[in-house]
Amino acid sequence: VSVRHEFAPRQIRLGSQRLLGEGAERTEERNAGGGGSFWSDRQRIHDRQATGAPTHRRGAIQPIVCQHDDMDEVALRELIDGIRSGSIAPDDAVATLRRLPFADLGDALVDHHRALRQGIPEAVYGPGKSPEQCVRIVGELLTNGTGPVLVTRVDDAQAKALVAVHGDAEQQGGCLLWRRPSGDNANVAANVVVVTAGTSDVPVADEVAITLAACGIEPSRLHDVGVAGLHRLLAHLDVITGADAVVVVAGMEGALASVVGGLTARPVVAVPTSVGYGAGLNGVTALLAMHASCASGVTVVGIDNGFGAAIAVARIFGR
Repeated sequence: VSVRHEFAPRQIRLGSQRLLGEGAERTEERNAGGGGSFWSDRQRIHDRQATGAPTHRRGAIQPIVCQHDDMDEVALRELIDGIRSGSIAPDDAVATLRRLPFADLGDALVDHHRALRQGIPEAVYGPGKSPEQCVRIVGELLTNGTGPVLVTRVDDAQAKALVAVHGDAEQQGGCLLWRRPSGDNANVAANVVVVTAGTSDVPVADEVAITLAACGIEPSRLHDVGVAGLHRLLAHLDVITGADAVVVVAGMEGALASVVGGLTARPVVAVPTSVGYGAGLNGVTALLAMHASCASGVTVVGIDNGFGAAIAVARIFGR
């Protein structure tokens, strides 16, 4: 069923008779009057800001215009407790919440609200960013937060600039990590095993491991157990079957994911890698083979996406 989106000043229309139900073809009529909606309130605030008029209206839900500050669930609970006890004034609490959920650095909007929404802080993707941009973004996350700060896929220039400004970081798989989780967010009780088909797949497995560490999960590792020598995997069968989740990192034809998926009832997340010769098509063959796996329920992420595989596992365990 198709959905039609039409955007015009002070008008939003979503049209689909079967998907959105009766009345879906009508233009939103509340923009001009009483109750209002989230979108109409945003448009109204934008219009009033443009003319210098007051932006608030009694009873309206106010979109949060955000600048800086970090807010995770612990910090939010502390804020609520402070209001309850009287140690934090309501106006101060409102000022704090108004700074959510992102910080505007000009060329980047740093998402401080992500830890509250997802339980996992925002990570910084290195490619395409200058060393100076990486330094500014990481600085914002470190200064206005207490949780882990992870940068992935950095090059030498980015890594040198980041360490020079922000100090030493844990480095693995082309990633940099400051501040592992602490307190209740550390040492998640999950037995996660990261398995590689070959030694050439280890850099992607390293990205999986350091991302899991940023989520409070310390994985065990099992390398070079691909299907070209299946007895190597079978020698560690108890490790596979005893795991709470397995991440399989494999290039070439990607068959290891199906093998592991057929050996364990636990979640299996497969990462195709770009390792391989001509017909491997830089990981496309492994990607398609994993998607076509006869082992039911294997989750597949993008080529070389160790970060995505780790976050998928973290979501499984509620991080």
